[in-house]
Amino acid sequence: MIVLLAMLRSFAITLRKGLADPKFRAMAYLVALLLLIGTVFYTTYEDWTVLDSLYFSVITLTTVGFGDLAPTTALTRSFTILYILMGLGILFSFLSLVAGHAAEARMERQEHKKDKS
Repeated sequence: MIVLLAMLRSFAITLRKGLADPKFRAMAYLVALLLLIGTVFYTTYEDWTVLDSLYFSVITLTTVGFGDLAPTTALTRSFTILYILMGLGILFSFLSLVAGHAAEARMERQEHKKDKS
């Protein structure tokens, strides 16, 4: 449990520092917009709850795809195809920025520890 809390703290610090970077901030907004679009679309056209729609959007873009929810019409299947093709690039670009900022923060912490020694 302590390890999980430490990881969450580190992730929160990375996000906070990352938001100072305009490119990082733009990608974060783009990911949020992407999830919003998917959520609204699936809520409207599949009659899923907002939570189910957000859940489906996240598991689709992260390529997890549990299969418990699936588009049922030609329109929603077509949207899902386009959503995946466009969304994967956006999401992975953002995750790459997150990883870069996390690595940078880790290097800074290690240098700070060396300086104290």
